[in-house]
Amino acid sequence: MMMLKLFGIIFFCGLFLPSQGVLSGLSCAISPGAMEDVLSGAILRNNLLQRHLQGLVFPNIMREGGLPNSPTSITGLHLVKVRLPKLSVRLLSGIGIKMTISARLQLSGNCLIGLFSELIDIFVDVKIAANIKCASFESGTVQVVVDECLCIIGTMKVKLLSGLLSLPINDVILADLTTNLPRVVCPVVDVVINHANIQLLSTLNAVVPVGKTGMIHYQLASLPFTSGLFLGLDLDGAVMQVGGGIIPHDSSPSALPPLLDHRMIVAMRDKFVNAILSLMLQIGPQTFPCTTESFSGASQLQEAIQILLPSECSACHGTSPLTIKITLLGKPVIILEENKATVELSVLIQLSVKPLDGPIITLLLMKADLRLDVQVSVTGGRLVLVLSLNSIYLFLESSDVGITDITSLKPHCSNLIVEVLLPLMNGILDMGIPLPNVMGIPLLKVTVRMLQGQLVVCA
Repeated sequence: MMMLKLFGIIFFCGLFLPSQGVLSGLSCAISPGAMEDVLSGAILRNNLLQRHLQGLVFPNIMREGGLPNSPTSITGLHLVKVRLPKLSVRLLSGIGIKMTISARLQLSGNCLIGLFSELIDIFVDVKIAANIKCASFESGTVQVVVDECLCIIGTMKVKLLSGLLSLPINDVILADLTTNLPRVVCPVVDVVINHANIQLLSTLNAVVPVGKTGMIHYQLASLPFTSGLFLGLDLDGAVMQVGGGIIPHDSSPSALPPLLDHRMIVAMRDKFVNAILSLMLQIGPQTFPCTTESFSGASQLQEAIQILLPSECSACHGTSPLTIKITLLGKPVIILEENKATVELSVLIQLSVKPLDGPIITLLLMKADLRLDVQVSVTGGRLVLVLSLNSIYLFLESSDVGITDITSLKPHCSNLIVEVLLPLMNGILDMGIPLPNVMGIPLLKVTVRMLQGQLVVCA
């Protein structure tokens, strides 16, 4: 048994410290087919295996006697090319990954038969199998152990320029390669897997910007786990504001939904999404005059307010323009239910006037509880949310002029939210929430599902 410890790397940046005490914000399930493509890309399509095996030198093969009854030796035997490599993956439940590489190796060297020397080519079919296991985890770094590297020889073909090769020599070569091929090839395969491991694990540890307000630090949260159906990964997503403050999100662990026929699913928990929305929707108070340029329903709102104003308030009925101020209260909260996503948000709506000869008069200060429907899509590796108004509930907070009934203002405030606040929020959310680049698996043919407490991206 051959053992080699492989270490995943952790992205280091002095400005960004790993989050402490934060449970996993999202989880991934990767199908065996997707893992097969990932490892094939890292090891085969990038010619990683070819580069490390090419030129590999094998021990000399010596034989007493031969053609014609003379000692035979094969020296300078080295690997020239890896032909038609193919990689397959099987997930071992609770253990790890069994990776098998099938290929035809072309070896070349010098063959000395008696006093005659000539080139020799050996073509041998091999099947290299290795188990990849996760051994330990600490601070975003996973230790991986590769063991039981087997190198099984299949069909072999030997060529001499003269064509003079006896069956006994062929048997000697086969016996020698059966012994030495695993000793030479398996350590190189360990190195290749080490490189691939570093490359793939580095995708799970990255800092990605979220507009100008902050960033998300994705990193592996615990040891990967395997079932016979998928490879599972839990990721931390530390949501950080510019300046280094972390927006906490205590996400309780929850089971991954079935992978079904998808190559990968990424399940984001509601508390994690809430933390990102809090980061993105940092909108200061919005103050503007009540004009048709800022709000098409301004004239209707002006008329509705005039009706509510007491006649004795002479300053209220003057020519001073009505000023509107919208202030977000608290943080938006996303609620994820089966096939449904909504955002709850509260705002203060202040309507005021400034007489020419007096202080500002707050005609109305209202609290509006909003329930917003959410449409979710994935574009360019980012999760894009689009909000629309579902319902609004108005509550009177105060009035400097004694207004007590605001029932008639509900449709006008709804228009205000739809025409002023929602375009502002959707414009910010249009940048999207950056999703983790899990082992470079492309997000193709993506669908998004809403479950209880989870938003699931299926690719």
